[in-house]
Amino acid sequence: MRAFYRSLKPLVLWREQTRPLDWGQLFGRVAPVELEIGFGSGDYLVARAQQHPERNLVGIELEWASVQRALRKIAAAGLTNVRVLLGDARPILWRAIAPQSLARIVALFPCPWPKKHHHKHRLFDQQQLQLLNSRLCEQGEFYLLTDHKEYFQWVLSHLTDTGFTAFARTVPPHVNTKYEQKWLAGGQTRFYELTLRKTHHCPIPLLEDIPMETYCVQQFDPARFQPADVKEAVHVVFKEMRYDPVRQIAMTRVVVVEDDLTQHFWIEVVREGDQWRIRPAPGCGVVPTVGVQRALDAVRAACESSA
Repeated sequence: MRAFYRSLKPLVLWREQTRPLDWGQLFGRVAPVELEIGFGSGDYLVARAQQHPERNLVGIELEWASVQRALRKIAAAGLTNVRVLLGDARPILWRAIAPQSLARIVALFPCPWPKKHHHKHRLFDQQQLQLLNSRLCEQGEFYLLTDHKEYFQWVLSHLTDTGFTAFARTVPPHVNTKYEQKWLAGGQTRFYELTLRKTHHCPIPLLEDIPMETYCVQQFDPARFQPADVKEAVHVVFKEMRYDPVRQIAMTRVVVVEDDLTQHFWIEVVREGDQWRIRPAPGCGVVPTVGVQRALDAVRAACESSA
């Protein structure tokens, strides 16, 4: 299989790190930290890191293909002051980034979700802006650039009680990213810029991991094992199950959805002496949450009822 990157060193596996992330340890130095949410191909992230070697740059991106492209560009530029995280920015901000640890946050051309029934997916409503505020240090800055006027006005409408002073204007193209070039080719020559400067702190603590309780049961029948889905505030959906009778280990794939965090992982039921141990499968990088505990509870109940 061809590797579409030259080095994985800048990649931070945030689910497996001690949280909150220790920027000094991850970069090997203490310096102001800038975060880009949704860095796409990584053009701006890399350019910013080149222009400001005295700063540490962090990028968050949902798509692995985009992360690979950014890793290639980081390696080609020989940069050591960039780290990238794969995942949704919302749970990462809630769970992995310490309050008042960022100097600057940037979002370039986030999806405007133009249809009204899709507005719930939009980034940077009042609650999210308050979260950004809490993660910025004193006098920190959030910079937003968009091509979409209605989305720009929507973000402006959510500024109340976010602890920011706003500076809004239209600007010509200047960041030279893929999406800016796309809109420019389509004839758009003015874009909407919003700079938010932190004036008051919004105290939003880090969401802590919960203590995870695993279980041992006396009996387990793989032929009758059928865990029930949970459809409440937390959604737990069980997928397929695999059983190895030689090693006496069963694994069931589960999807847990709670708030802004969706986790896909495996739970194993493995023979230990005269008991069966229930736990998240090693290597899944699970964030210990209420939803994960509900999934373990459901597997225990299914084991007990299958005996």
